[in-house]
Amino acid sequence: MKPVLLSLVAAATLAAAHAPWKAGMAAVDITPSKSIWMAGYAARKHSSEGALQPIHAKALALEDRSGRPAVLVTTDLLGLTAKVAGNIAERAEKQYHLTRDRLMFNSSHTHCGPVIDRMLAVAYDLTPQQWADIDDYTRALEDKIVGVIGAALNGMHPARLSFGHTQAGFAKNRRTSFDPNGPVDHDVPFLKIEDPKGNLRGVVFGYACHNTTIDANVCQFNGDYAGFAQADLERRFPGATAFFVEGCGADANPNPRGTVEHARTHGQDLAGAVAQALSGKLDAVGGPLATRFEHVTVEFATPPTRQELEARLQDKNPYIRRHAQAMLDILNRGGQLRTTYPYPIQVWQFGKDLTLVALGGEVVVDYALRLKRELGAARLWVAGYSNDVFAYIPSRRVLQEGGYEGGGAMIYYVEPGPFAPSVEETIISKTEEMVRSLTTGTSAKAARPAGLSTSR
Repeated sequence: MKPVLLSLVAAATLAAAHAPWKAGMAAVDITPSKSIWMAGYAARKHSSEGALQPIHAKALALEDRSGRPAVLVTTDLLGLTAKVAGNIAERAEKQYHLTRDRLMFNSSHTHCGPVIDRMLAVAYDLTPQQWADIDDYTRALEDKIVGVIGAALNGMHPARLSFGHTQAGFAKNRRTSFDPNGPVDHDVPFLKIEDPKGNLRGVVFGYACHNTTIDANVCQFNGDYAGFAQADLERRFPGATAFFVEGCGADANPNPRGTVEHARTHGQDLAGAVAQALSGKLDAVGGPLATRFEHVTVEFATPPTRQELEARLQDKNPYIRRHAQAMLDILNRGGQLRTTYPYPIQVWQFGKDLTLVALGGEVVVDYALRLKRELGAARLWVAGYSNDVFAYIPSRRVLQEGGYEGGGAMIYYVEPGPFAPSVEETIISKTEEMVRSLTTGTSAKAARPAGLSTSR
């Protein structure tokens, strides 16, 4: 071997040895191949009419010096149900030996993706064949996500990670009837993934805003502003993969909104902010990667009685009638309306450099703002819409104010009613306990995940 070639090989080997991580990235197109119902808007009147842009599931595999990988999966979907996430996680553990704490799911919450499983079933008046098409798609989706996880794991190479923050300004609190200047979080956290030579391989970025720029009249699949932002970043940085992580944006809408052009503009603005920040001074992220996944029991308010549900069958609102019938069906089968739910919380801690918290459901901004105050904002990333999107998660303030996020949306998620006032303290205290346990290295015994009621 020639001396010059030997020098190049030695340099590459030295660079790889100084890369504290391995990273692998993969993406798969999950755009439905046939017309099926689109998720998110009850106002839609017909099924999909093609695609405005492809939608994807993407996987980022990370491995520290311990040799134990972890995988983040992002999807251009309204969300994953506990059932779908559980099916994928079970298969990933069998096929790839990936334990549940080392597999994280996040969905962009685009309202221009397909319905999966039975999420928001009350919102859609569909035929048996339409539900069968959704079931077929859901099974294929699970297969694709399991496959993309494997592809990311198989494609790991030495990498360097760094973390930073920038901002985007288009999110606006949408609960204007309660407070026209309600809280919002304009923070855009991002993780930069480079190869040992400094070439950009991927970027993970987040924002806390509903992915609802495009209204219900558009029946073409797309990722809304988050989809346009990912596509724009991948155009700016050929060969790199962009991952979007939805934050605690349940009570924020894009402003302005309503058209495809609004979504494209917001996406380009978000991508532009991230692209500019990538070239700035960032904090290196080291290991080890410590992970924890648990369920904490959150309580619902006292459920409605049979008499109350029967009275609602006469309501003028068809969604209230459908919800009441769904609750009565449970009672008529001899079941009980559930009074608690196993709420998923996941924490990934990257040494002393970054803590990523993933909360289930549609989480309002108060949770992220409070966790940042109490745990410190500089090295904290708080995501919502993770692992199980089963309901809106109001803070105590939002619960007391009421409205859609405070309890009205529960009928669409086919839940018995609002949460109990303890919901915020239960989630915050458990999250902080999990973070502290990883920080001090004293991992508490993992809680047994509570099962969903068999009456459902």
